[in-house]
Amino acid sequence: MTTATSVKGSVGTAHTRVEGRDKVTGAARYAGEIPFAELAHGWLVLSTVARGRIRSVETAAVLGMPGVLTVLHHGNAPHVDRDYIGLLGVKPDPTVAPFQDDRVPHMGWPVALVVAETSEQAREAAEALVVQYDQEAHDVAFSTGRPDAYSPDGGFVQAVAEKGDLESELARAAVVLDAEYTTPEEHHSMMEPHAATARWDGGRLEVVDSNQGAIWVADELAKLFSLEPAAVRVRSEHVGGGFGSKGVRVHQVAAVMASTVLQRPVRVVLTRRQMFSLTGYRSPTTQRIRLGADADGRLRALEHRSLSLTSTVHEFVEPSAGVARALYDADAHHTLNEVVRLDVPTPTWMRAPGEAPGSFALEAAFDELAEKCGIDPIELRARNEPETGPVSGLPFAGRHLLACFQEGARRFGWADRDPRPGLRREGRWLLGTGTAAASFPAGAAPSTASVTAEADGTFTVRIAASDIGTGARTALTLIAADELEVAPDRVRVLIGDSDFGPAMIAGGSMGTRSWAWAVMAAVRELREQLALGDGIPPEGITARSDTAALLGTLEPKERHSFGAQFAEVAVDVTTGEVRVRRMLGIFSAGRIVNPLTARSQLVGGMTWGISMALHEEAVRDDASGGLVGADLAGYHVAAHADVPHIEADWIHGHADDSDDDDPVGIKGIGEIGIVGAAAAIANAVWHATGVRHRNLPIRPDRVLRATEGAPGA
Repeated sequence: MTTATSVKGSVGTAHTRVEGRDKVTGAARYAGEIPFAELAHGWLVLSTVARGRIRSVETAAVLGMPGVLTVLHHGNAPHVDRDYIGLLGVKPDPTVAPFQDDRVPHMGWPVALVVAETSEQAREAAEALVVQYDQEAHDVAFSTGRPDAYSPDGGFVQAVAEKGDLESELARAAVVLDAEYTTPEEHHSMMEPHAATARWDGGRLEVVDSNQGAIWVADELAKLFSLEPAAVRVRSEHVGGGFGSKGVRVHQVAAVMASTVLQRPVRVVLTRRQMFSLTGYRSPTTQRIRLGADADGRLRALEHRSLSLTSTVHEFVEPSAGVARALYDADAHHTLNEVVRLDVPTPTWMRAPGEAPGSFALEAAFDELAEKCGIDPIELRARNEPETGPVSGLPFAGRHLLACFQEGARRFGWADRDPRPGLRREGRWLLGTGTAAASFPAGAAPSTASVTAEADGTFTVRIAASDIGTGARTALTLIAADELEVAPDRVRVLIGDSDFGPAMIAGGSMGTRSWAWAVMAAVRELREQLALGDGIPPEGITARSDTAALLGTLEPKERHSFGAQFAEVAVDVTTGEVRVRRMLGIFSAGRIVNPLTARSQLVGGMTWGISMALHEEAVRDDASGGLVGADLAGYHVAAHADVPHIEADWIHGHADDSDDDDPVGIKGIGEIGIVGAAAAIANAVWHATGVRHRNLPIRPDRVLRATEGAPGA
């Protein structure tokens, strides 16, 4: 297909988002903005008790209010199948199948849906609806040492990984660290709330939604409502952030129920407060780290135990102990994830699930071990660099962690750092610097795609991908253009439609890698077809791909992105305020498709690390079982004034050619930016004050209590 005008080289050069102009001008419409004829509006009513039974739903008065069309609840809602196995291989969270019985398992459980002609009428009626409960005693107390904690059997991440005799190696170690670290409940807080509109069109269910995988939502809705897969279409063209929470949720199912009953389109949009109990969150964790090392800092023993919580109705585990399995070797290597069931909403995936809280504990512990051994923190990591997977024994498909540290140390000025804490001061501010390692798996999942050569010389790519703000649509445009050897403006990428066929969701930093593989395979098939023909007919020529067989040929390896995080902080000894002054992240993430959006993703993750270290903390009230301040006023995320100069880059000149069986070369950048960031900040706070903070967030009150009598205070 090469011609005199063909081009190649779009990948690796900076390109603005292909949909950028539409987004900044308002032409790009999100799920809650798309108009429909005869659209009705649903408003969810949530439980006000944390455990019990619904005694009655008093609908008579509400049904007489202006514009109210119906009130769905457990006494009249359509029944759905709650026992199916979902696309991701597990049973669904019962929260996504509302109004099926009178049970209330947590505060904020959906108990009714009020549908009216306008959103305002639906809200007014929902707030007037009276629901009576038979309340039961609840338990929301999360803490270490609970006797009902258990190690989950199965799941997405191996609960236990062990090698060697831990206690014997700890006994022989010259230096031992034994410490507990905690992280609080955290929420996704994306800009766009969850929204879905459902309608029936000629016997086919159509849902316009904001999600991270249209095929995922379509599959789950088909199973819930016992429909043939072809009878459900889900579209999700523009998504205003997801971070793991925008999968199958109650609002989509409730909209379908109401549309089925009323036989007209129904839209359900969640409020910010409702999202705090209906769309998942990151579980709090308590993590115990035990490290045993020789006098030269080489590990003999590594133990990482993590406890998280889940609901009483569905098991979800925050796999925080898993991060150590890729980073450091030891003669005895034990990691364990445990969970406890409480009367709370079910947690879910949240940017770098497991790795984000797990890296805080592990990397803070490594900094403490470096202090105990009298070794530079970077040198300590170099002395414990594994040659193969510490637990798996598999070869690494490219591992350049030390190169990230070397480049980061050079650019950050690490060599000028005095390792002693509490020495640098500017007026009332104590200054310190810290570092931490980052790692995140680089996986891929089977996906399908089609590419059409149009008669006008352009090309159309169709794939059920999801761009949740990452720039995936632009990256796929560049990848397709390079494979086709044409300019990017001759390629149009259509995404977010379940009719395009199965594809990986936007999650686990696997989306672009998985989709790129499918697009590249489809283009290569198209080129073969074009080479055999004499021209392109009016309807075009289309080639399709399915990467399931190709992925099956990958050799087992440890595939990860890596990075080194650096932070400088200033701590006000009079108020306890911590300010991050600058951050630097250097990453090794394989092939960088679009430097412009890639840097944005990494900076976004590092910004979230500031938020995690200093601000974010959802507090649950033991008495009511609900959250205190469940909104963006009570739950503080890092604002513009909190974010200093942040620099993110990747190492150059290190081709990950050890993974020859992977033609894509992408490793994923969506999540690694947050990994290690909070630890680097916490380590910098220690360097500034001489006091360790093992509990996030590092609030001013905690700083003031901890720094009394500390060096420089």
